[in-house]
Amino acid sequence: MESIGRTLMLGGIILFLVGGGIYLSVKLGLPLGRLPGDIRIEGENGVFYFPLVSSILVSVVLTVVINIILRSLEK
Repeated sequence: MESIGRTLMLGGIILFLVGGGIYLSVKLGLPLGRLPGDIRIEGENGVFYFPLVSSILVSVVLTVVINIILRSLEK
């Protein structure tokens, strides 16, 4: 049960940090979700939206940040 508690707390911290990052990106005016290359198709009955470039950008940034953190913990 202790490992489940740790996992839930870690998940909560990660969700909190992601939510804070999204909140700050909106407040700072970052155009995530509106970058060139994000796909948006509007039809009569609905809208299809896929933020392709925004997803790639977030993935690259998170990869760099996680690598920096892991390398600093190894020393």
